[in-house]
Amino acid sequence: MFYLLALFYFFYFGIVGIYVIFMPKVLAMVAYTPSEIGIIFGAAPLVRFLLPFVFSRGRELNARVFNIAIFIMFASSISFYYSLHNFYALFISNIGLGIGMSLTLPYIEIISLEVVGKERYGKVRLYGSVGFVLVALVLVRYLTSPNVALLYLLVLSAITSLIAFVIVKNIKKTKKIEHDTFNDVTILKHWKLWLSLMLMQVSFGAYYNFFTIYETAYGVTLDMTINLWVFGVIVEIFMLFFQGKLLKLNLLYILEVTIFSAVIRWLLLYFYPQNLPILFFAQSLHALSFALFYSASITYLYQIYSSKVLAQQFLSGITFGLGGFIGAILFGYIYEYFSSYIFLVASLIAFISFVFIYSWRRDISKS
Repeated sequence: MFYLLALFYFFYFGIVGIYVIFMPKVLAMVAYTPSEIGIIFGAAPLVRFLLPFVFSRGRELNARVFNIAIFIMFASSISFYYSLHNFYALFISNIGLGIGMSLTLPYIEIISLEVVGKERYGKVRLYGSVGFVLVALVLVRYLTSPNVALLYLLVLSAITSLIAFVIVKNIKKTKKIEHDTFNDVTILKHWKLWLSLMLMQVSFGAYYNFFTIYETAYGVTLDMTINLWVFGVIVEIFMLFFQGKLLKLNLLYILEVTIFSAVIRWLLLYFYPQNLPILFFAQSLHALSFALFYSASITYLYQIYSSKVLAQQFLSGITFGLGGFIGAILFGYIYEYFSSYIFLVASLIAFISFVFIYSWRRDISKS
């Protein structure tokens, strides 16, 4: 089962790599305007945010719904071929892909935590990072037309869907996954925790959307900027492999450390955008601010909530969904009008996230 899960993560995050790195370029190649691209790519994060609320009303993300989700993901990847030149059809295709991927990952995360355990979770999840990097390195060499990217998207979606189906079919035979019988994910009651997690992802909006153009604007070559991206993923993989013992410690302390590492990371990018040794050091913090933060987040929510699948859906929806959407829009305007301050603002947002997680830990310790 370990290797099936590893293959799932490899191909799933390969899809993410195609979607995040290359699809905006594809739409630009077929003459979509920047505002149209923004609207189209805003569909998936919003769907990701809204879906958990649907399932909080008594609906259950079970094996049947999961299989429907992987079918929607695959069908949506096919529809990209036929909707590429039609704005509204492409918008709907993105919604479909968002629904499929948003329902698929949280269910697999629960299977991973229950089957391989939190100590070995990072070792299986790191294959996703490998898939992301390899797809980026391969596709960048062969992206000669929009159809090339669409073919990669279709093939990887088909493989991911097949592997996901096999995983769930096998898990039903060997191990019963406990489904949510009630909803104890209290967003409002635990608002400090959820706001901290969301703000952390908002701060990453500066990095995911503008790091490349920010660095190249300061004279760092595109090749060196790509090396910085790759180095960040390499340290991420390293952390995922060795983080097992760390996840046995107090997870709230770990969240505090990882969030504060993002504060430092964004400040370094603000003060030293042209200093390569410092830039590589800042990228080394990706091991903490992304890899360990992500693992600690899903593990902590897995521990404190009985509605485990729903908790992972909310993590995906509130952070990568709402947080990603706000971060993209916010830093788009900041970069347009105050480009040099983009990572200073990101650092401030990460610091606010740190304040809320610190306050949440203090509240928990008193109760």
